[in-house]
Amino acid sequence: MAKSKKYVYFFGGKKAEGKAEMKALLGGKGANLAEMVNLGLPVPAGFTITTEVCTHYYQNKKKYPKELDKQMKDALSKVEKEMGAKFGDKVNPLLLSVRSGARASMPGMMETILNVGLNNETREALIAKTGNPRFVYDSHRRLIQMYSDVVMEKAAGIEPAEGKGVRQQLEKELHHMKESKGYHSDTDLTADDLKELVEIYKAKVQEVLGKPFPEDPMQQLWGAVAAVFQSWMGKRAISYRRIEGIPDDWGTAVNVQSMVFGNMGDTSATGVAFTRNPATGENHFYGEWLTNAQGEDVVAGIRTPNPINIVGKSEHTEHLQSLEEAMPDTYKQLHKIERNLEKHYHDMLDIEFTIQEGKLYMLQCRVGKRNGPAALKMAIDMYKEKLISKEEAIMRVKPEQLDELLHPIVDPKAEMSTKAIAKGLPAGPGGATGQVVFSAADAVAWAKDGKKVILVREETNPEDIEGMRAAQAILTGRGGMTSHAALVARGWGKCCICWSRFVKN
Repeated sequence: MAKSKKYVYFFGGKKAEGKAEMKALLGGKGANLAEMVNLGLPVPAGFTITTEVCTHYYQNKKKYPKELDKQMKDALSKVEKEMGAKFGDKVNPLLLSVRSGARASMPGMMETILNVGLNNETREALIAKTGNPRFVYDSHRRLIQMYSDVVMEKAAGIEPAEGKGVRQQLEKELHHMKESKGYHSDTDLTADDLKELVEIYKAKVQEVLGKPFPEDPMQQLWGAVAAVFQSWMGKRAISYRRIEGIPDDWGTAVNVQSMVFGNMGDTSATGVAFTRNPATGENHFYGEWLTNAQGEDVVAGIRTPNPINIVGKSEHTEHLQSLEEAMPDTYKQLHKIERNLEKHYHDMLDIEFTIQEGKLYMLQCRVGKRNGPAALKMAIDMYKEKLISKEEAIMRVKPEQLDELLHPIVDPKAEMSTKAIAKGLPAGPGGATGQVVFSAADAVAWAKDGKKVILVREETNPEDIEGMRAAQAILTGRGGMTSHAALVARGWGKCCICWSRFVKN
């Protein structure tokens, strides 16, 4: 009897079924999660569904290989055993994250769903287990917001009018509640507020999409997996692949991983960091973090994140507490891990982490995107540090990155003699001039007419990708150095200023 093809690879505990060299099959995220497990790092258990399933999905009218269901259930049992909790259980529930992971990094282009498995019953069980109702209601409202947007709207092929999508409508309900209560931040919302918000969200989902939010955990899981595969052929992912020269037939893997929670209170946090500064190439640990938050809060620019350490503070963030100051022991552990990871991979890495009630978990590592000047500095420094060979140093700097060294900049003399009207974080290199536009569609249309434009947004999101590419520069009112705008612009060597503020003269 022929052995069935392996489509699901477990990772967790002390040994993973994959490794870093398996990016073509497991995608970058899945391969590196497996590698971190094999290195003995604290990684929440999970499993990766291979890129071959994505290829099969599109070649067979969006149907899965018949072996997938059993292999997923077997892998889920291993995860439950490793984490000491059971998915969908009414006493000790396990929650899952579902993330994309192509072999080439595509930041923000495909989908993520967090807190999968929460419903009215598992929610009450988790409240009883943790004694922290605020965190549980917060996680539930996040699931409804992400799942209704990604699975029930986008993956279903629904294309709402500008600003009328279910996610925007739910965000309006959140802002309305904050305004009515006089709150400034999401973290000001109480457990009772969030409990009420969950019911408001459910009613809004029914109103906007014409169907109830699914309560069945397995239905949520399969819906999330399908949505990730669907996002491979989404408009923004296709646009990004055209720009970056990534083949359509590579497909994406899907990573299903145990949830760990950065939103359990002041001893919990989440962050994104780089083993070196991706904007300047300087050899110091660099990143941002938020207390009492989940991962999307950092990259979405919803809240202004704090610098990860003292050396990374700037004139804009010097008043904010770093992780090094707030949680010194956890910071030391993280700093040691990032140093060891850079030595292991021989490259600058982009890492994601969560701290749950003081315990550190690693959620991702990948080769980090950098602009031209940073790429050149890193290559030279890593050669001098004997991390890489001379030949490898030369190959590390792409031709288009050398071109970035010739990008226009603001005349330093003029800069010194001119009074600034606003200041912000220098997320992308160079300087630029152009006419201001406030939507990605206008940026594309105006650029086609031969106009130079600056795309100005409160914050960018993956739907803005075409407009970001068409613009000379990007300016956002929110977000930090690891926000979506910063990551994408830096990868393209495009001028970008984040978290801009007018200067009082």
